[in-house]
Amino acid sequence: MKQLIFVRHAKSDWGDEGLKDIDRPLSPRGNADAYTMSEWYSKKHDVPNTIISSDATRALSTAMVFARTMNFPTNDITVLQHLYESTAKTLKDVVIQIDNNHQSAMIFCHNPSVTNLVNELTDDLFFDEIPTCAIVAVEFDVNTWKELTNKKGKILFNQFPKEFK
Repeated sequence: MKQLIFVRHAKSDWGDEGLKDIDRPLSPRGNADAYTMSEWYSKKHDVPNTIISSDATRALSTAMVFARTMNFPTNDITVLQHLYESTAKTLKDVVIQIDNNHQSAMIFCHNPSVTNLVNELTDDLFFDEIPTCAIVAVEFDVNTWKELTNKKGKILFNQFPKEFK
């Protein structure tokens, strides 16, 4: 069995129009949501074997909050440039290259790729848009990451920040 835990980055701050999109930090709400969601996750679920993040400031900041909350070594986060502005195909290509020694992977990424990929991998639910800082966990009855196929994943849980407000 393999388990993917997708986390869309927390809400970003649009206050500085001079910043490039990739450099936008988390907003105060985004920071609060990242802590709330990471604390919820760490109380109910096991620490993933690996964490992968987009190099966008907002995604990496969200990943760092989760890693610290779960006592996952922040130096062990894999940061991938090509997850920023990726497609569902690019995101899936990243997944199938995960080391098979890892049974679970948490990936911090962006819309629309995360919503599109979750919808491709599962038949359980259809997401119009996975909201910022939402967590969606999908399990696959496979031995290797390369065996992941569309519509064969089962959603284990999905948790959205609005459920804590």
